[in-house]
Amino acid sequence: MRSTRLVTVRAACRLFAVVLGATIALAVAGSPASAHGQLAVSNPVAGATLSQPMQSLELYFTEAPAANAYFTVTAPSGVRVDAGWRPGPDKRLDRPVTELNLVNGKWEPKLYHTGFSAFVQVSHWPEKGEYTASYLSVASDREPVRGTVKFSYSGAPTRAPQGWSAPTNAADPALLALAENPDRPASSNPGAGNTVAPASPVPDNASGASDDGSPMVWLLPVLLLVGVIVIVALAIRPRRTARINTGPANRGRPVTTAAARRAAAARKAAAGNQSAGKAQPSRKRGNR
Repeated sequence: MRSTRLVTVRAACRLFAVVLGATIALAVAGSPASAHGQLAVSNPVAGATLSQPMQSLELYFTEAPAANAYFTVTAPSGVRVDAGWRPGPDKRLDRPVTELNLVNGKWEPKLYHTGFSAFVQVSHWPEKGEYTASYLSVASDREPVRGTVKFSYSGAPTRAPQGWSAPTNAADPALLALAENPDRPASSNPGAGNTVAPASPVPDNASGASDDGSPMVWLLPVLLLVGVIVIVALAIRPRRTARINTGPANRGRPVTTAAARRAAAARKAAAGNQSAGKAQPSRKRGNR
């Protein structure tokens, strides 16, 4: 019985691992954003470490950034090292991105295969450590596109260009107004194109799709809890057994409760028949 219980527990563990793995895969690859135009991929990717300086960072969105989109690159010390941005060539995404679009009052999923680029120029790499690239734009559905990409630089520091001064320009007021109030009518003068835009008010974890509303945030802990409860219950569940002693060969052998009842009924019936046989008086024929 112990071996049977171990087999059952192992089977439950394997099934739970398969279900959990599938759920995690769906969470990583299939969580849709709440609006389109969001960041799909970047070079470098978030959390990466660069060993060599790059002339520009590459950010790819599911929609072309607005003409007055706002980008910054900040060194570990807090100084800005960005030197403007420009649109680059489009790129086919290795992994399509699913985003939700509001159509006739309903959120409908749509698959995006193309990344629209923004190349953010980096003037120099003054120090080692963590750098932050920030972006702020507005999609065609008037939803804000904002977020940050953090990565590390481990290469040799490089000098600033001659006459360089860190940029201090702010985002275009029309862009800020539209990002803060998407329902507000767009300005007739959206701002100059291809300007650099810092994103100091942008939260670190903003990437267009809010994780707070994603079902995977609460689904994974619930699955983990349910899986643990099932495995523990299978491990400690007592088996209802009975013992039947019908002979030396079966003495002490555990059986199910139903089998024990049948065996007990059979013994009772046999005992009753034997008692009835003993109670019958013997009849002898007398001599005539």
